[in-house]
Amino acid sequence: MNPKTVPEKADPTIHFEDVTYSINGTAHHTIVSQIRFSVAAGQTLLLLGRSGSGKTTLLRLINRLLVPTGGQVIVRGCPTTEWDPIRLRRGIGYVIQDAGLFPHFTVAENIALVPSLEKWDAARTTARVNELLMLVGLDPAEFASRKPHELSGGQRQRVGVARALAVDPPILLMDEPFGALDPVTRAELQREFSALAHRLGKTIVFVTHDLREALLLASRIILLEGGRIVADATPQEFSRIDHPEVRAFTASLAPLAGSKA
Repeated sequence: MNPKTVPEKADPTIHFEDVTYSINGTAHHTIVSQIRFSVAAGQTLLLLGRSGSGKTTLLRLINRLLVPTGGQVIVRGCPTTEWDPIRLRRGIGYVIQDAGLFPHFTVAENIALVPSLEKWDAARTTARVNELLMLVGLDPAEFASRKPHELSGGQRQRVGVARALAVDPPILLMDEPFGALDPVTRAELQREFSALAHRLGKTIVFVTHDLREALLLASRIILLEGGRIVADATPQEFSRIDHPEVRAFTASLAPLAGSKA
């Protein structure tokens, strides 16, 4: 299949078909094994699990930073191995912890990175930068010319989200984007992101180890343990699943013994 002919909208947008990924292709270094799930257009999928469970590996398989050693990942109707990797990644927004902004670029230049690579003209790029800054709650007149070191952690994350949305990609990948923030700022950004996700209707795959975050943001939760899926449910259904790892995560929501209500 020629990736240039892939339709803009395909359902499911993302499909994992018996995907295994092993370091150097060796079985004793397998990170994820026999992964099968689909993500429909407009869905917010939360990949939940402990450190080392394979969450970030699945994200990197979606945008072809990694290639499966078994099975295939299909994005918008085409296996990732058949996509031109640059075209694939420019159609997928990617937000990481602490935003990953270029320190020597201004906020505007960071957001404009992909539009400039796509040869947008200056007027269109400026209009889009200003639109996105307003979307994430930052006044362009105040923030566009700042450097990342002049921003708070929460502001940097807002800029990271804006940069990921710059060319209006249909898919957004988020790797624990709020994990490094203080609890108050994190809660604020979670609420803002939830409203933004509903407004934009993007297909979102979001990595977290925090069940509270998953329950707040997800339309669906997949729980990973040791590189395998052990639960796949809506937030309403998740706590009713009878599995030890589900119970362990659900127990994390309980107040500490002796704490005051």
